[in-house]
Amino acid sequence: MSALPALQNKFVELLELIVEGDKNQNGKVVQVLQDIFELVTNDMMANGHRVVDLIECSQEAVDDFTVFSRKIEPQLFESAASKTSICFPLPDDGPLTEQIQRLHLLLTVKDKAMDIPANLEARRRISFFATSLFMDMPSAPEVCSMMSFSVMTPHYMEDVNFSMKELQSSKGQVSIIFYMQKIFPDEWKNFLERMGYQNFNELMDDGKEEEIRKWASFRGQTLSRTVRGIMYYRQALKLQALLEMPEYKAFIALIFFLVATCAYPDVVEDVNVFERNNPKSSAELDALVDMKFTYVVSCQMFGSHKSSGDPRAEAVKDLMIRYPALRVAYIEEKEEIIGDKPQKVYSSILAKAVGTFDQVIYRIKLPGPPIIGEGKPENQNHAIIFTRGEALQTIDMNQDNYLEEALKVRNLLQEFHHNRGRRPPTILGLREHIFTGSVSSLAWFMSYQETSFVTIGQRLLANPLRVRFHYGHPDVFDRLFHITRGGISKASKTINLSEDVFAGFNSTLRRGCITYHEYLQVGKGRDVGLNQISKFEAKVANGNSEQTLSRDIHRLGRRFDFFRMLSCYFTTIGFYFSSLISVLGIYVFLYGQLYLVLSGLEKALLIEARMKNIESLETALASQSFIQLGLLTGLPMVMEIGLEKGFLTALKDFVLMQLQLAAVFFTFSLGTKTHHFGRTIMYGGAKYIPTGRKVVVFHASFTENYRLYSRSHFVKGFELLLLLVVYDLFRRSYQSSMAYVLITYSVWFMTMTWLFAPFFFNPSGFDWDKIVDDWKGWNKWIKEKGGIGIQQNKSWQSWWNDEQAHLRRSGYGARLFEILLSIRFFLYQYGLVYHLDISQQSKNFLVYVLSWVVILAVFLTVKAVNIGRQLFSTRYHLMFRFFKAFLFLSVFTIVITLSVICELSSKDLLVCCLAFLPTGWGLILVAQAVRPIIENTGLWQFTEVLAKAYDYGMGTILFSPIAILAWLPIISAFQTRFLFNQAFNRHLQIKPILEGKKKQK
Repeated sequence: MSALPALQNKFVELLELIVEGDKNQNGKVVQVLQDIFELVTNDMMANGHRVVDLIECSQEAVDDFTVFSRKIEPQLFESAASKTSICFPLPDDGPLTEQIQRLHLLLTVKDKAMDIPANLEARRRISFFATSLFMDMPSAPEVCSMMSFSVMTPHYMEDVNFSMKELQSSKGQVSIIFYMQKIFPDEWKNFLERMGYQNFNELMDDGKEEEIRKWASFRGQTLSRTVRGIMYYRQALKLQALLEMPEYKAFIALIFFLVATCAYPDVVEDVNVFERNNPKSSAELDALVDMKFTYVVSCQMFGSHKSSGDPRAEAVKDLMIRYPALRVAYIEEKEEIIGDKPQKVYSSILAKAVGTFDQVIYRIKLPGPPIIGEGKPENQNHAIIFTRGEALQTIDMNQDNYLEEALKVRNLLQEFHHNRGRRPPTILGLREHIFTGSVSSLAWFMSYQETSFVTIGQRLLANPLRVRFHYGHPDVFDRLFHITRGGISKASKTINLSEDVFAGFNSTLRRGCITYHEYLQVGKGRDVGLNQISKFEAKVANGNSEQTLSRDIHRLGRRFDFFRMLSCYFTTIGFYFSSLISVLGIYVFLYGQLYLVLSGLEKALLIEARMKNIESLETALASQSFIQLGLLTGLPMVMEIGLEKGFLTALKDFVLMQLQLAAVFFTFSLGTKTHHFGRTIMYGGAKYIPTGRKVVVFHASFTENYRLYSRSHFVKGFELLLLLVVYDLFRRSYQSSMAYVLITYSVWFMTMTWLFAPFFFNPSGFDWDKIVDDWKGWNKWIKEKGGIGIQQNKSWQSWWNDEQAHLRRSGYGARLFEILLSIRFFLYQYGLVYHLDISQQSKNFLVYVLSWVVILAVFLTVKAVNIGRQLFSTRYHLMFRFFKAFLFLSVFTIVITLSVICELSSKDLLVCCLAFLPTGWGLILVAQAVRPIIENTGLWQFTEVLAKAYDYGMGTILFSPIAILAWLPIISAFQTRFLFNQAFNRHLQIKPILEGKKKQK
């Protein structure tokens, strides 16, 4: 290999002579060719001397006379008297000369460190493509011999393209176009350079709105980005078919070298030039590619959008015009007169673009409305009939594809011809790249979590566990196998909320084989804000709870062998069930510790252990509660990063993630999963939760955070907080503080995480101006009355009624279970009231009864204030004030009297609050469970008032420390730094984005 530099120098010298084209340099060309021949035969080939011997043997002399009398033969590559051995200079051919000059440029340009692409995404794509070429993949057949396949994308109401109004509208936040400019500064600079303008205003003044819309849409989670990426399949196949044509094979090696170096524009230009010069061959290429590739976008609402004039219909039509091979399937609903009666007729329609209009290709009349189950799988089911070929790839509308990856699709499809065990695969799993993880810390956490699952996780599931299923897009199905065995999407309402995984269940139950391949990847967009991430995790948890109740999991468990059954359990529903058991274990631990403390059993046992020096008993009683602090969740991420980037980089990233509160995020996510999984198991009713796929990282109001996390995190956090405080209050007489900390530190961590994580991860969460706006919005939301047509984001009453939807659709068993769970608050009260000083250590049951009398008196006082507000607050405002003052003085007098006569202490007042507050919440839960019985009585109205008071109180307690911290400017700066550390490392301008400035640069 040491001769390669010399060979390169000689080859460059030859190219320079060819480009120069001076016929007087013929001798020099011959000399260079001879030098190249000598280098190859002598220094590079193992048996190169044989080639020289074969050439020289024809020139050996018969005898000595012949040697002196024969005519001297010309040397290799030299011209004879009658003919020339080489064609120099080359004929004047423009395309040929251009290709030679390009090859000369590629060989003479010296790569330096500064020549590496500045764009991080370009580096990643080049690196992965170059690495994937060394992976084990089947050989690619010619295009004419490859498997035909289709790609299908379901679309509902998502964005197709960004309009200029959407790009420039801020709605109180930063505009999308401004956000794009700051997040992709190098790409925006390149865009301006390509367009020949200096700034955004010049583009607008010159009417370049369409180019701006495309640039922004291709960087968001839009349908146009997905369609552009998938249509790279067609472009790649056309390029490969072109290279396989006999008249174009002279440049195959050069073209593939250009593709490998990502010189896409030049390659595409080559294809375009060929199409212009050879229209007949171009038509043959189009026909061949159309036979092998079909792309169908199932736009469920396209028909209704057309009839209503929705801009999204025009955007879809523009996509069909831009990509003539694109096909759009949609549902048409119209009325027809049948038997003198109007009836709705439904049809599945496949359309394409002809000129500037859409034309119907096929129309299939349906027996009724096609959307009777879950929307997304039904949308796929009605359009699958329009797909063609032997394979089918399902792509979501927030995904992307790349030209260099599309070049490997022929290799991928060959996997269907290779047996994996006893049979060929029926589903090919592919790797995904999360392209939304480059800015905020939350997006970074989710990107690493998803990347670890779609790489090392699925690799392990496929081999050796053999329990990989279909976890979403972009898997490739054996189309013929699946459409003859139930299709690719089960669509039963509620139970098939996670329709993707049921396709994998269906394939495995029908003796299919599912594999995973990492040499081809597609892009995938994920949510970037905490609220969006939580909605996504809630949706997945709901889907897993429905899987737990499904017959598919039961059948898989019955048919798998023992080890495969365990693998299936722990990699599907077992993860969520184990998380639920972990959280329930925290409650059992705290209530158990509280029982030991309040009953005096722990004190007696510890004293006896110390007297008898029994260390094992004391150690058992001081057992720690270990919870998932995010470290175990991060372990697969560390392994995957270590395998791909090195373990030193993995260790650095892991430490950095912990400094950016990754443990807080994953512990908070644990609460999201367990709440929605457990509630769906108990009450059912899982439903699809749209995340919105927001582009801009925006500030969420306090009201929105409270609505989203009140029942899943805040209520549970307050319950754990009360248990920890009561436990600390009654153990101090005999237990050291260090022992308490060691026992409860992890529970304190989880409690604080569940209460305050949404505000830590909320951009501008400690900005004083936004804090003031949040407080005003919170009070307005609490006081606004609900009713028919009032959304839950406008009124507390509407939200509270919607929060009870799971109970309204539940049976008597679930309601009884809810009541039984609420009894824990009454037992908690029972344990505390006997530790009041006023009870004088009495164990009489009458003490517990009297505590209920006090609760009843408090409720009557609250009811009196509410009635007084209704009667007097409007017309007799002064009288209402006197009434409240009278009640206050009465309560104050009673407290003073009890403290003097019955020895009521200040500690008793604190313990009463700690005891009665959970009791009131338990009564609210019981009232909600028996709502059908008490709904038309005054008890239900009182329950609503009491629930509003509890929510207002919890919201105020949560808001107070946030408002206090907002006074300190360093807190806001610290939050911005840890939340957007990735952006700061890339020198992105985050501060203008968070401030919401609409000024364009």
